[in-house]
Amino acid sequence: MVLREYMARMDGQDPEKALALLEPGFRFLLALPDGEKTGESRADFAAYLAGRNAGDRVHEIVRHSVDRDLETAYGFVVEAGTPTGAFLSAAVVSPSGLMARYQSYFTPVFDLIDRP
Repeated sequence: MVLREYMARMDGQDPEKALALLEPGFRFLLALPDGEKTGESRADFAAYLAGRNAGDRVHEIVRHSVDRDLETAYGFVVEAGTPTGAFLSAAVVSPSGLMARYQSYFTPVFDLIDRP
């Protein structure tokens, strides 16, 4: 379950530890309120991390699913104790157990599932 571990590392004090969970040719799309972030390598994701405002952020996963090589998660982002929005994320997991592709949508204005 690489997606849960990825989010835990992204929420930790050193989000760069998440890079160890990515294939070298990792491709990603992050759909964020300020625009899309994309890349085609682990290095591209490292560049995204370098410009990311880390803050006191936690991804609270409320739904999680695995179907063969596809892992999905839905939940809420909480910053400094305050909910800021919802996310729907999916990852294709390689045979070696690393993330090969990742797609995530974050919105501060719509919750697909009510927050517990």
